[in-house]
Amino acid sequence: MVTDSRTGRVPSARPASTGIPSPSPGSPEGFDPADPSGQARPLRIGLIAPPWVPVPPTTYGGTELVVDTLARGLVAAGHDVVLVATADSRCPVPTISFFDTPPRPMNTTAEELRHLQGAYDALAGEVDVIHDQTLLGPVWALAAGVRTPIVATAHGPITDLNRGIYAMTGRSVRLTAISHRQQELAGDLPFHDVIHHGLDPARFDPGPGDGGYLMFVGRMSFEKGVRDAVLIARGAGLPLVVASKMREDVELEYFEKQVRPVADSSVVFLGELAPDERDAYLRRAVALVNPIDWEEPFGLTMIEALALGTPAIVTRRGAAPEIITDGVTGFVVDDLEQGVAAVARIGGIDRGVCRKAVEGYFSAQRMVGQYEQLYRDVLARAAARTA
Repeated sequence: MVTDSRTGRVPSARPASTGIPSPSPGSPEGFDPADPSGQARPLRIGLIAPPWVPVPPTTYGGTELVVDTLARGLVAAGHDVVLVATADSRCPVPTISFFDTPPRPMNTTAEELRHLQGAYDALAGEVDVIHDQTLLGPVWALAAGVRTPIVATAHGPITDLNRGIYAMTGRSVRLTAISHRQQELAGDLPFHDVIHHGLDPARFDPGPGDGGYLMFVGRMSFEKGVRDAVLIARGAGLPLVVASKMREDVELEYFEKQVRPVADSSVVFLGELAPDERDAYLRRAVALVNPIDWEEPFGLTMIEALALGTPAIVTRRGAAPEIITDGVTGFVVDDLEQGVAAVARIGGIDRGVCRKAVEGYFSAQRMVGQYEQLYRDVLARAAARTA
């Protein structure tokens, strides 16, 4: 979408190339009074991505991969989608941008608010529903008096720092969790919906797992369990390939103090890989080793591995037991000893069954269908309130 280069704002006349129809004349916020829930027509959906990583990501970026998958799936289902993301995004839908590239350093307040202010200024009243993937976007929407119905997906953990924010925004925004464990940990916060992530299996070419090595994919951090992955691989007598984001000071410090001392020549550190490079290694891996040590809300790497036919050995934390079926698509373990033992049993896992898990439940089609149903429910409830 074209923006004013001086202000970053979308011109008042929406360019014809956006593919987003204009609201029906006389209808508040674009609602059709004859079809308030949008059941009989395609929806106009605005997706707001965080401004820190392009959509889809070129390397690290689980949230952005989900947003890309959702946008493509909604368009394939016949809906009109506009995305708010950085201008270097390559998602094939009309895109509104307020930054050419992701701002650095990450997580700076002024840049994030500029992105969100512009997003809501552009989308409010122009789409049927806004689906926000950020924490602070709904806060801005409340302050600005946005009337367009909003769905907000929580991609990160619920913490003491953000619990009050969700309590406030949840009064008027439809909050969605990405796992039952995240919903459980949210307690009395109004996360009434759980929609697991999904992937398009056609974008993943499954492999034979003939590489003779285990693989770890994720941030270089204690929470992600890199040190334990090294110890499991060493205990099992197999090489370990590590594809890991390692840019921040805390990540570098963890590597030097906790990982390097236990790693020998059988551990290969590849750094941060592009998705195609990562998948080339992962499809040949005997297994993904994912010994997380935190309540991870989802863990996209696990279903990426399954899409490639690669089973996963995971710890019983966060959403991992919801994703990996013990003894079917991998093993769920409680400690290092069990992790080492799981490697010895991994040959009994059918890689074809792993792939089918993504062709079935963890597919983009299922995820898109659930969000579509959620959008229509939100629209119907909003129409009922204004009737």
